[in-house]
Amino acid sequence: MFQDISLEELRKLQNKKKLTVVDVRSPSEYADASLPGSINIPLFDDAERAEVGTLYKQTSIQAAKQRGLQIVSAKLPDFIRQFEETEGDKAVFCWRGGMRSRTTATLLSLMDIHAYRLTGGYRAYRKWVTETLESYDFRPRPYVIHGHTGTGKTTLLHRLHAGGYPVIDLEGLAGHRGSIFGQIGLKANNQKTFDSLLLEELIRLEDAPYVLFEAESKRIGKVVMPPFLAEGKERATQLWIEMPVEARVEQILADYRPSEYKEDYLAAFRNIKSRIHVPIAAEIERSLIEERYANAVVLLLEHYYDPKYDYTSGRYSPEEPVEKITFRVRNLEEAEAAVRGFLAEREG
Repeated sequence: MFQDISLEELRKLQNKKKLTVVDVRSPSEYADASLPGSINIPLFDDAERAEVGTLYKQTSIQAAKQRGLQIVSAKLPDFIRQFEETEGDKAVFCWRGGMRSRTTATLLSLMDIHAYRLTGGYRAYRKWVTETLESYDFRPRPYVIHGHTGTGKTTLLHRLHAGGYPVIDLEGLAGHRGSIFGQIGLKANNQKTFDSLLLEELIRLEDAPYVLFEAESKRIGKVVMPPFLAEGKERATQLWIEMPVEARVEQILADYRPSEYKEDYLAAFRNIKSRIHVPIAAEIERSLIEERYANAVVLLLEHYYDPKYDYTSGRYSPEEPVEKITFRVRNLEEAEAAVRGFLAEREG
């Protein structure tokens, strides 16, 4: 027989043994948000779920159960095979730990596949995430990396992370670069997914002496940072990267790959076109159409992004003075070396 476990027990099991966590909700529910690291083996697809749900509400519970049994019976061999192809024991969940996960766990047990069922389902997990973030005690010393658009702040964080430094990549968790062009070529996450991924990163780094993250506004694409991170930014040591425009243009072209998403960038630019002086806006648009991307980037930096960044930074006035360290570098490699040197001296 399967075993019901709490979320706390599930997390402990994941640290002790090989465990495949399976979301048996429909594909659209899974795509909206799920437990990080889970896979989707749906008991019902979206159309089947809608059909059974309609019977439940408009006919009777018994009619819904009978139709559900017919659907599951027809695809039972393939359903079980998908579980057999995964590794380790199985932990299954649905929306609230109800019929779908109970049915799945029972079927797995009948086939001698050891299964756990998460009590409370995804709803219990989401409640834990939101409550934990609301009361989170952010203990590591924060270092916040600032710099104009194109200084490669996110790439710098990736390099530092690869070198073993404690880093939180907020833009990566959001699936958005935090600008009008920020979602192009990426899959933006919703708030539920962002919160889940962020909490996992915070737990991973809870014993770190310090954490590096990029200076972001409270909103990153579709998501909003929790208040404690904004407060952490206010008291953080500020690491400012200053880099020549030429190097920034090169970095932007490498990061954004405009030739791959020409029409998307044109459409995004037209959303901000009215905010730029008419002759300059017209030249930027021509440059994008004619694929003179370096020229377009230079003009965007000079007439939109740099003034906007300077204005926002000028409004940044924490209640208490904070430490500000400036690194004047020629490229991203020098920026990485400068930050590493600073941390080696500061953190020992």
